[in-house]
Amino acid sequence: MDLVELVRQAGVVGAGGAGFPTHVKLNAEAEYLIINAAECEPLLQTDQFLMRERPAELIGGILLARAQIKAEKAVIAVKGKYGREIAALRDTIVRMDAPVEIFELQNFYPAGDEQMTVYEVTGRSVPPGGIPLNVGCVVSNVATMINVFEATQDIPVTEKYVSVLGDVNEPRVIKVPVGTSFEECLAAAGGVSIPKFCIIRGGPMMGGMVHENELADMYITKTDGALIVIPADHYLVERADETEIQMLNRARACISCGYCTDQCPRYLIGHPLHPHKMMQAVKYAKEIDESLSEALLCCACGVCEMYACPMGISPRQVNLYIAGKLREKGIRYQHDGSEVIARENREMRKVPPHRLISRLDLGSYDHQPLKEFRDVAIEKVTVSLWQHIGAPSEATVKVGDPVVRGQVIGAIPDGKLGSMIHASIDGQVVAVNESQVVIARGHA
Repeated sequence: MDLVELVRQAGVVGAGGAGFPTHVKLNAEAEYLIINAAECEPLLQTDQFLMRERPAELIGGILLARAQIKAEKAVIAVKGKYGREIAALRDTIVRMDAPVEIFELQNFYPAGDEQMTVYEVTGRSVPPGGIPLNVGCVVSNVATMINVFEATQDIPVTEKYVSVLGDVNEPRVIKVPVGTSFEECLAAAGGVSIPKFCIIRGGPMMGGMVHENELADMYITKTDGALIVIPADHYLVERADETEIQMLNRARACISCGYCTDQCPRYLIGHPLHPHKMMQAVKYAKEIDESLSEALLCCACGVCEMYACPMGISPRQVNLYIAGKLREKGIRYQHDGSEVIARENREMRKVPPHRLISRLDLGSYDHQPLKEFRDVAIEKVTVSLWQHIGAPSEATVKVGDPVVRGQVIGAIPDGKLGSMIHASIDGQVVAVNESQVVIARGHA
């Protein structure tokens, strides 16, 4: 069985983003294989842990993927400030005599955005609306490469490493079965240390907000890497709870200063994305048509509204609103084929993470010291059948079936883009529906 099929059978997806099926990404040829090890969002520590603790599996996965896509170069793009992690990687590369390079990134946000990473490593701008493969690159992340290595050892994706940070009693990295409840993750970090709280699922710039009353229905998926506990009255929560009408009404206060465009990372690598023009379109009630299709280029990094805007309004949300309306109309962005050239002032406009963290009022969690790592045993999991880009998987088990960890419980629908789903613990299936499979220990 070749690597692509092994990875498909193991259910490997992009572990640090939207969950694009890795077997599809590896079914290509490219000049560069770039490993995004930048831990893009502020505060996160999961990839750093993996680089320190599992460098051999990481390098092993990189070598496999490099051979599969016939890449001339394999490059780990890691922030230069990660001294311990770089030392662990260099030692492993030497010991394994691996043809893998390390590229030390500056410390800026969003260094880990895949298009930013491609530009930093190669000097090439991905075409607007395109993908890294258009400029000879395949980009993956640290956890995904470890999962690729494990796929060749017949180990499917059934576990996740998660940073549990913020207002918890014992911040730490934990390893849990896929399908573990958020409540049990918080318990593994010593519980919450404040009375009223919300959880950022992912990073503070692009992550989703989970309220305390929603916890009972929240479970870890293959793409989760961090849970950050913050006070329920934090302004990030208030922004997340803003309604669409409130967002649009506030957008009409835009003063057209253009700072959102000046700081936009995609604009700075040469894309024709101008958030201030999208703000003007809303302010003056312009019809949403092909003339606004550049909104589809927004990567939702949040620099425009969380860092650049002096009015504290929401260019990102306006971009996403317009993009949603365009998709409803079946409108797609069409690049004209012209050369994409990064703006000359890009280097001066990179966002320093320490200033971003200060503006987000998250300074008390910056470089949070971690307690010892914990491998958490769970008695019951709720495994989603749709934790990846593409079609949801179709359940292959029914209530009462005994299952063992690693057994397929969800298959890719015929002819669809998707991912295999596996039981993450030994036990018995106690519930099945279109969206999830629930397994409880006690039977094998």
